[in-house]
Amino acid sequence: MQESPVAETRLSAKDVYTRLREMILNFEIYPGSRVTETELAEYFGVSRTPIRSALQRLEAEGYLTVLPKQGCFIRNLDIDDLSKYYQVRKTLEQLSLQLANTYMSDTALSELAAAWDPARQVDRSDDPEEMEARDETFHLALAEGGGNLILRNYLADVNRHLRIVRRLGFTRSERIDQTYDDHYRICQSLLRRDLAEAQTLMRDHIQHVEQFVKTITLTQLAINRNHSFPAKKTT
Repeated sequence: MQESPVAETRLSAKDVYTRLREMILNFEIYPGSRVTETELAEYFGVSRTPIRSALQRLEAEGYLTVLPKQGCFIRNLDIDDLSKYYQVRKTLEQLSLQLANTYMSDTALSELAAAWDPARQVDRSDDPEEMEARDETFHLALAEGGGNLILRNYLADVNRHLRIVRRLGFTRSERIDQTYDDHYRICQSLLRRDLAEAQTLMRDHIQHVEQFVKTITLTQLAINRNHSFPAKKTT
């Protein structure tokens, strides 16, 4: 059995959370699979207390479900469900742009555009999670700029369901470049108050991202299909 790469180090609950979340996001623990506190404690070389703390945080963030006396079940991935969430997201984003076009000031739009200027690429990172967070912030900023916080909260909830795969959209440099370009062009369209163009750009942007992350997700799932949770080696 494979030996844990972290078993020899004393880990905190935060360390366990970070590593376990990474394993889930990278499909090192296959979606839908079951693990127990005992297995995780053995693998990480810690007591069950930091394991329990990490699992509670991951459950609150939607990465897994903890069932008493049954174990922890990693959130399953259903491509059809992802498509439905993307469908809802596209609709919400169109309304978000409509409101931003009406109520968001030129100053606010110019500042947002400057943050995504392809020529400057402010705060660009090669870390997929950092870029995913920045991307999400951009879309929520447009929703907030339109003044409808209920819409903003609905969009944030949809994003939460897609977060496990959205980061995959930033695993390649060219996709990061494209995101800067798409966001900048959307802002420029709104500055011209050309709603139709902005909505077309947004729809195309989301469709391209959706197709890209679905392809990578299916590839990763195929690679890890027969990969079971790596237990700590016993002597």
